[in-house]
Amino acid sequence: MKTTRRLRELLAREETLMVPGACNPLTAKLIEQAGFEAVYMTGAGVTTEMLGLPDIGLATLSEMALTAKHLSNSVKIPVIADADTGYGNAINVMRTVWEYEQAGLAGLHIEDQVTPKRCGHVEGKECVSLDEFVGKVRAAVAARRDPDFVIIARTDAKAPLGFDESVKRGLACASAGADVVFPEALQTREEFADYAKAVKAPLLANMTEFGKTPYLTAREFQELGYRIVIYAMSPTRVALRATQEFLADLKKTGTQASWVDRMFTRKELYELIEYSRFTGYQKEFVGQGVDPIAQ
Repeated sequence: MKTTRRLRELLAREETLMVPGACNPLTAKLIEQAGFEAVYMTGAGVTTEMLGLPDIGLATLSEMALTAKHLSNSVKIPVIADADTGYGNAINVMRTVWEYEQAGLAGLHIEDQVTPKRCGHVEGKECVSLDEFVGKVRAAVAARRDPDFVIIARTDAKAPLGFDESVKRGLACASAGADVVFPEALQTREEFADYAKAVKAPLLANMTEFGKTPYLTAREFQELGYRIVIYAMSPTRVALRATQEFLADLKKTGTQASWVDRMFTRKELYELIEYSRFTGYQKEFVGQGVDPIAQ
């Protein structure tokens, strides 16, 4: 089944779809291995972890599309990707959709911030006009070649323009053809509930850490009417903390020995990247090959 069609099926269920974030294939594989049914390619993660830069729209379309291709090729489950502001005007948005579709993604989201954009949970955000944003959404819908490719419209209007404007934009985007509406940085359970009552469309919530949104469970979001919850930077934050602690200990002690029981073993890593499958290809097509896991 196409991953786009699979994502449509997942969105049609009553159960809220939990989607952890990844910015590299190994993390995407771990998400799939853990039993999650979709992966979120985080723009913040790609920008900070792959480029070492702040999340202000510095990653280019080509960099994001290449990362999307690697992630999509590494797993069998759908991948949804952040497309920031669409990398330009409505015509640029059309090319973004083409590139993301060709990368093998199941869907993307674009947002209504000005360029340079900011993380959705920091101060100082500004939004483009409603007409400009609706034009981008309409362009994205018109550009897709696969009718199952999911277009998600993210509005950051709540902080700079107020809750009512965020609702207005969500309704306008749904009318323009967006498959999912993503109200960013709502601040209370009540706001999430009120938004779901006002905007009768599939909704996405961003359950980020250290942000504006309180920690709600996936079950709570489901009860409020949200179809998708993303955990954009959660795996990255955990990995960074663990790596920082390991490096500090390695510098202090001069050995990694006390950390070995907390590491992925060679066997676990090789199984994750399906090393034996490629050894099989070597045996079949080259005439030789030794399974490294069997040794």
